[in-house]
Amino acid sequence: MDAIDLLSGVLTKTGDLVDGVTADQLGLPTPCDEYDVETLRNHLVGWLLVFAAGSQERRHEGDPTAYVCGADPAGEFRAAAADLVAGWRTHGFDREVRVVGGRSPAESVFNMALMEYMAHGWDLAVATGQPVPFTEQEAARTLARAEATLPPQYRGEGMPFGDIVPVAEDAPAVSRFAGFLGRRAAADDATG
Repeated sequence: MDAIDLLSGVLTKTGDLVDGVTADQLGLPTPCDEYDVETLRNHLVGWLLVFAAGSQERRHEGDPTAYVCGADPAGEFRAAAADLVAGWRTHGFDREVRVVGGRSPAESVFNMALMEYMAHGWDLAVATGQPVPFTEQEAARTLARAEATLPPQYRGEGMPFGDIVPVAEDAPAVSRFAGFLGRRAAADDATG
């Protein structure tokens, strides 16, 4: 499995989680303190549009934090995911990619997208009681990319990522990944 196939698999599984959300779950809390399920779903699609535009060498217009899904959130997610994957397949990694606020090395942007959609897929699964769908191989490879990408200065109070939550070394890779990204429920997920 190459890197783009890895991303495609994670996006497909996260899209299935988006599709599995029911109307009565929209107000449920998620492992991300600032998001309920509906806000997380909007975040997932809004930022996917940004990542897709960058991968396709387009400039994204609009504020991803203000994005609100329409009547078919899963359809919107899947269309943007297909656009993102096609952009990576067409334009590759030997370039800089615009996300927000400037251009960054393609590999870093790719890793950010991969981390974003596995982490928030995990969040959505935990919040809605759906099984966490990511395979051991997907989670292990995403964790390795996260460890290589996420510097300590982006962790802690007021930062995009929480402090690392200790998870047993022999826990499933998806639980270790969630713990690495600061998800408190990861330790419980690994043991129970």
